[in-house]
Amino acid sequence: MSESSGVKPGPEPADRVVIGITFGNSNSSIAFTVDDKAEVIANEDGGLYSAPWEALSGCDLKFEGGANSYRQIPTVLSYVDGEEYYGAQAKAFLVRNPSNTVAYFRDFLGKEFKSIDPTHCHAAAHPQDNGGNVFFSVKDKDGESDASSVAVSEASIRFMRRLVTSASDYLGKTVTSAVITVPTNFNDKQREALIKASNDAGLEVLQLVADPVAAVLAYDARPEAVVEDKIVVVADLGGTRSDVAVVASRGGMYTILATAHDYEFAGVQLDQVLMDHFAKEFIKKHSTDPRSNAKSLAKLRQESEATKKALSLGTNAQFSVESLADGYDFSSTINRLRYEMVGRKVFEGFNRLVEGVIKKAGLDVLDINEVIMCGGTSHTPRIANNLRTIFPETTKILAPATSATAINPSEAQVRGAALQASLIQEYEANDIEQSTHPAVTTVKHISNAIGVVTTNAEGAEVFTPIMQAETAAPARRTVQIPAPKQGGDVLIKVVEGGTHIKVTKPEPKAKEPVENGDKESDDDSDIDSDDEEEEKREKIWKLGKQLAEAAIKGVKKGGKVEVTINVAADLAVTVTAREVGGKGGIRGTLAAP
Repeated sequence: MSESSGVKPGPEPADRVVIGITFGNSNSSIAFTVDDKAEVIANEDGGLYSAPWEALSGCDLKFEGGANSYRQIPTVLSYVDGEEYYGAQAKAFLVRNPSNTVAYFRDFLGKEFKSIDPTHCHAAAHPQDNGGNVFFSVKDKDGESDASSVAVSEASIRFMRRLVTSASDYLGKTVTSAVITVPTNFNDKQREALIKASNDAGLEVLQLVADPVAAVLAYDARPEAVVEDKIVVVADLGGTRSDVAVVASRGGMYTILATAHDYEFAGVQLDQVLMDHFAKEFIKKHSTDPRSNAKSLAKLRQESEATKKALSLGTNAQFSVESLADGYDFSSTINRLRYEMVGRKVFEGFNRLVEGVIKKAGLDVLDINEVIMCGGTSHTPRIANNLRTIFPETTKILAPATSATAINPSEAQVRGAALQASLIQEYEANDIEQSTHPAVTTVKHISNAIGVVTTNAEGAEVFTPIMQAETAAPARRTVQIPAPKQGGDVLIKVVEGGTHIKVTKPEPKAKEPVENGDKESDDDSDIDSDDEEEEKREKIWKLGKQLAEAAIKGVKKGGKVEVTINVAADLAVTVTAREVGGKGGIRGTLAAP
């Protein structure tokens, strides 16, 4: 079996200790299951407090976000006097020890140097070219003046090893295996590199699951969840990148219809907005720019990030840094409204990103049943509230600002990974690939919805969808159609259907005559356009090819007719119709296309 499958000889199933891992470019998370419920493991150092004091000297840092912020582990490694620090401790060294601190390296894994974007590493150890491979030069050994070359694969091994050690210490037993989430744009080489790094860290990779599918799994696995056919947008808004996917959920199987990946609208851009805002205030007071000095810039960046997190929780935040630049202390405040104003262009970018991927999938916002927001930046209330305005009221926006039942966005993916790990941990290593379907299906699926057309009491035809488009085959769905109240014969037509967006434009308002013969310019005529009624958009069914026709005779008064659609693996369709509680029925089969 190929190594790319993630299957490598490991412990016996009965001896496995499994976890879920989200290995992010900015932050990572680890989770386990207990009583079929996923629990995210707290950051072992409880934030930045246990970092060596010299790393924090001169930095007035805040620790916002409550306990949840400690469940994220910054994907950072730092080396001081031969000691390796990771997570929040390592991130603190970006101020005092940036050249020996490796950060934002996940996306370099499995890539050649010429294809990477090192932008986010400017404040940390810079990636270097070594025979086309990505390396970092850091002093990771005690007593040696020369720096060592640490390949990105080695950095990944070291970081993954620390995650496994933290999970093992927390659980009180050695973790052996994991399901790991990956971005949808990770190619085969990157997946193989991640698996190899995990194996070299002593971890058996049971399965790689796409990030958006892991987030959907976290919601669908909740006890109160109802597994139903739906179209879900997963907006994964992280620190350095945003990934949006449209996922079709059909009978518990997931198919990714479209994806988008963006580095222009992410958490760092919101950090930058606050950095520029406070830098301008500092310049006004002290006539010096804190962004012109590397150490001052690092302090400014870390405090801006903390302020951003505070504004996700409250309406006001304090920005305070000791000796920000030229020995000057700096303190200021900002409220959420001001923050949302200065960051307006970035917030609008998130909207365009989501709308763009829906259009890429060939869908309309009216087709979307749920929007799942995950990633640390999804905590920002303005982003969720903006999305609320572009979707109909029937669409669920699952984020802390818009739903009381939303899962912590920073934890959704890792919870899904942990649940998947608990489901497959008892499979034999050599059978995992054959015994589990990939989370994203590549099997055949129907392109159009299939449903029945009946005639209502007013004589109008009504389309009732039975099987939604993008349903993976084989699949079976059943629906019950009420017969006329007086009973009698019922004619059922089985047809294909597709959604169509009907746009109804309001009637133009009559313009009032202008007094004194004055003419308004075209620009002035748009001033009151907001007062006009907006166009109405609604989703309607557009009927396509008729597949079959069936007549059920003598249905009793107040009875129902049950119609079952069965699509085989080769897309052959079998239609069965019968009276509920009656004898016999009609069955017909349409050959595969």
